[in-house]
Amino acid sequence: MRIISGKYKGRRISPPKGLPVRPTTDMSKEALFNVINNHFSFEGLKILDLFAGTGNISYEFASRGSTPITSVDGDFGCVKFIKQVATEYDFNIAATKSDVFKFLERNNASFDIIFADPPYALDQKIFEKIVLLIFEKNTLNDDGMMIIEHSKYTKLDHMDNFSFKKSYGGSIFSFFELSSGEEESDADLFEGGEEE
Repeated sequence: MRIISGKYKGRRISPPKGLPVRPTTDMSKEALFNVINNHFSFEGLKILDLFAGTGNISYEFASRGSTPITSVDGDFGCVKFIKQVATEYDFNIAATKSDVFKFLERNNASFDIIFADPPYALDQKIFEKIVLLIFEKNTLNDDGMMIIEHSKYTKLDHMDNFSFKKSYGGSIFSFFELSSGEEESDADLFEGGEEE
């Protein structure tokens, strides 16, 4: 995987084989960060990366100056790798081994951006539970944004605080904001995932 922009632009990071992950592709990650860049200045953003896997998304935020970053995953190997990369690149990433739902239940912090990339095969209700729990616990800051990556078979646009969605290849990014509805005019900005 490749860091697309920021201090470590172009740097390739190679996770060990055997991790139970499905990393966000470089092309869809680039499209995602272009959307985020239209809404935020990355410097100093407080980030929560759920189902962090290899840490792919966390590193991208860190390279662009976001700090602090909390990465949560239930797999020991993933968390160990994220800690290694964070140390090597001096990223302010705190990697936590935890079930995501247990983490959200006990967490008292709030964040500017929350990114969640659960396994695509999880039941629809699990995806819905993530949304409900984050807003029930006030985990997202008032002017923040939550993004959930999922397949086209999972539908989240009926949920409270849903704002808009982007489609790229086989991946959908659903965006949630407390002040939802403002960005619906650009909802199909790159629907269909045209490659440049």
